[in-house]
Amino acid sequence: MKLFATALLVLGSVCVAQAQEPAAPADRNDKTNMLPGLAFVSAPKPSFVNSLTASGASFFPAAQPTKTLGAPLVTTALALPFDAAEPAAPSPKPKFLYSRNDIVRWELGLGFTWIRFRSSVFNASAVGLKTSVTYNTNEWFGIEGNISAGFAPEIFDREHVKLLVYGAGPKIAWHRYKRWDPWLHAILGGAHEQPQAAGNVGRNSFALQLGGGADYNFNYRFSGRLGGDLVRTSFFGQNQNNFQLSAGLVLHF
Repeated sequence: MKLFATALLVLGSVCVAQAQEPAAPADRNDKTNMLPGLAFVSAPKPSFVNSLTASGASFFPAAQPTKTLGAPLVTTALALPFDAAEPAAPSPKPKFLYSRNDIVRWELGLGFTWIRFRSSVFNASAVGLKTSVTYNTNEWFGIEGNISAGFAPEIFDREHVKLLVYGAGPKIAWHRYKRWDPWLHAILGGAHEQPQAAGNVGRNSFALQLGGGADYNFNYRFSGRLGGDLVRTSFFGQNQNNFQLSAGLVLHF
């Protein structure tokens, strides 16, 4: 009985001593909701990765150090706008001859001519060359200058007939067709003829050419031309109504 009482006394002393020890301070980093009067219990937080590492299981490969290049990698970008970097659109087909914004300004024509000269003194059919130059101010109106020189057989005691017709004036053309370009012109200028008839002193006269024709376009630079004119002159104190036909090539530039 005394032994049992002594054991109870020792056990009670131990419990009183443990109760008088101060409680461990709460972790300030832990956010817990505690009721007043309840003791704070600090338990270690579980860590899944640590537990796997501690157990010796290796599910995650060890991180390898990053390898760096010996020389820095430099990326060069073209300092061009975004539109310039895109592939260029295919260029349009070249316009054939004329358009509202693309006008062939100059035309140089060279060809053959036939002039039928009729007067009260003599008649002659002269064959020769014709040259013309045209400046186009727009796609339908131009200024033309031309010279025609023709030669005929002998008359008046072994003298050849020579005719020269020249002048300048407006030209109207229609460039709306792919191959054919019809045109009209009015050329005012002068004329010269040989030989001089007996009793007539005038070898020069005014000349008026009224007519037209058409150009056939072979390509952008060359075309063929056919034309005809009524040529009015006033040699020997009289008026003459002559006729001229021409054919040749035209250079565009």
